[in-house]
Amino acid sequence: MNKLSSQKKAFLSGDLTKWEYFEKIYSIHDYLWDYSEFIKDTNVSKIEIEDDSVVFTCRNSQIKFACARGENRSLPLAILNLGDYETEELNMQLQLIKDGDTVFDIGGNIGWYALHVAKARPLSTVHTFEPVPWTFEWMEKNLQINGLRNIISHNLGFSDKAGDLDFFFDPTISGNASLTNVADKENIQVLKGKVSTLDGYVEKENAKIDFIKCDVEGAELFVFKGGMNVLKKHKPIIFTEMLRKWSAKFNYHPNQIIELFRQLDYAPYVILGETAISKHKLNSPPPPIVKLCKFDLVDENTIETNYFFLHKEKHADIIKQFAI
Repeated sequence: MNKLSSQKKAFLSGDLTKWEYFEKIYSIHDYLWDYSEFIKDTNVSKIEIEDDSVVFTCRNSQIKFACARGENRSLPLAILNLGDYETEELNMQLQLIKDGDTVFDIGGNIGWYALHVAKARPLSTVHTFEPVPWTFEWMEKNLQINGLRNIISHNLGFSDKAGDLDFFFDPTISGNASLTNVADKENIQVLKGKVSTLDGYVEKENAKIDFIKCDVEGAELFVFKGGMNVLKKHKPIIFTEMLRKWSAKFNYHPNQIIELFRQLDYAPYVILGETAISKHKLNSPPPPIVKLCKFDLVDENTIETNYFFLHKEKHADIIKQFAI
């Protein structure tokens, strides 16, 4: 029983008078005003308490996210705790995605990127793929409460082979779900999820792809290996996470992803925010909020975790516009 209910039970049973009950329970209600002050410097403009749910509204986009109880590192709480989440990455994506593009969000989680892209680019179609059933249900809730019609959700993942695979899932941090126990948690849940290959899916659905976001907690290399034909034919812009600690769990190094893309005439880029941009000598006019810087290889000193891959010919104009 939660603290509010226990106080009410004590009042109803006669253990507390009405005025004692009001005084004791107010010590809990008082946190409502603390939250009102706390959100002022964050990208959370509103927290709504509804029957069986708590819903956060993003200040910048007015997109809503339902928050799962017990998931202490969920995206809505991360924004509340830290102020925002991957703002430069999202900003850069929205500069690169043209309205009308087809976007594949691989590793959709609760819909953070899919919802923001779909709202900002209403003529685009966003396909978001999330194989873990628990997380997919929460993503569906978020898609429903936002009511955007240009998102298509799929309870499906991608790898270099198709089938029903085991996903290692921690309900306190759904974003860490992966095909292996990347966080080495002892009390991990194993859930079945359906996966396909990117090549197989695109051929079956006769789909086109302009932009791929891929964040699958270390298994990114296998997604791309299963989509070599798609990459060669469609040459989409790629935004992907590459972490040494996660890829090591799958016995490869992020540089293997870089080399794979270089064989396809792609080059890797990292984001430069305002601080980094100011260190470069740039001619007027002033640059946009974020730029891209060409990247070489990941080593032990690399701090970047998110990367864009651009095709040297197809994306030449984008490279000219955004790369430093």
